[in-house]
Amino acid sequence: MDPQEGTQGHILAIVIRVCAFSAFTYYTAKWMINALDPNNKMRGKAKYLAEEQLRKLNSSPNGAGKKFRARDFSEHEMMIASHLVTPEDIDVSWSDIAGLDGTIQELRETVVLPVRHRKLFSRSKLWRAPKGVLLHGPPGCGKTLIAKAIAKDAGMRFINLDVGVLTDKWYGESQKLATAVFTLAKKLQPCIIFIDEIESFLRMRGSNDHEATAMMKTQFMLQWDGLMSNTNICVLVLGATNRPQDLDKAILRRMPAQFHIGVPRDCQRREILQLILQTEQLSPSVDLKEMARLTAGFSGSDLRELCRHASMYRMRQFMREKLNTGEQIGKGKIEWDFEVKDQNMRELEHLEIQMDDLLKSLSVMKASKLQAQGTFLEKDLDLD
Repeated sequence: MDPQEGTQGHILAIVIRVCAFSAFTYYTAKWMINALDPNNKMRGKAKYLAEEQLRKLNSSPNGAGKKFRARDFSEHEMMIASHLVTPEDIDVSWSDIAGLDGTIQELRETVVLPVRHRKLFSRSKLWRAPKGVLLHGPPGCGKTLIAKAIAKDAGMRFINLDVGVLTDKWYGESQKLATAVFTLAKKLQPCIIFIDEIESFLRMRGSNDHEATAMMKTQFMLQWDGLMSNTNICVLVLGATNRPQDLDKAILRRMPAQFHIGVPRDCQRREILQLILQTEQLSPSVDLKEMARLTAGFSGSDLRELCRHASMYRMRQFMREKLNTGEQIGKGKIEWDFEVKDQNMRELEHLEIQMDDLLKSLSVMKASKLQAQGTFLEKDLDLD
């Protein structure tokens, strides 16, 4: 045997062993890092959810022939895509919102129509939908419902951005995730980036801000500026807040279209009550005009809770009278292991909400509000 060939074979064997050992070490270290990483399961779940949403987009009739593949998106984009909602999955439309006809018309003309009829509005650079829209007003007045209805009506993909996703313990990862929000939206356009309680994320900057938070905000605004400079990109940043005074001035500049969603007036409360109770059985004694007058200061969510309470009062009374028997009922004790009969189900269909139920629910809610205000006042006095 040639000594030179033996030497070459020996060197080749050493190289193969080194390569095999390096590969084993690399994959072992990678497995250990993934096993020790507390966010590994969360990333896997996010990837699964993102792939499900992409499959829905591919099968959507509004997909316009686009096919989205998971390999076309980066790891950070897949994390954001786990919060994607397709227009078909949005169960809110304008018919689910009452008392805001003027605001709805202005939003449809300002935001929805330029998106749905882009060819018609493409003749001028000024005939475009704004890149930033701010919905502000007291809580419970329908800001989130309006955001979803815009996406539904315009046929836009909806990224319900969870600000917690943008925070990461590794240095520089938060900036990459902030960038991924906009790169993903561009790939999925037309798209809405919705940020609820936007003041918690893009509040007024100060010298006491943490370095990582400040860098993430700066990166977010830089990417936002990229949208504003390119009129061909159909991506909208939509924010909702009940504290607009806490927003940074740079953010307010990037959201030129601002709509105030205030506490409903008497006529608006009546429309909201009609919408909430349209599928319920109402007694002739129910006077919605009077209920609208008595509920001054109530938001849309307060009115819905009022109606839910009233409906539950009637249901609880039905359960006591029809589904339980015995002397223990009079003592306030109810037997929960009862058998529901067909006759009971038929009687439920004719169960009506009475005016007394609404008035009783109103008194309970007002008492709860007064008690809560008193608790907050006591806390303020203790702090002073």
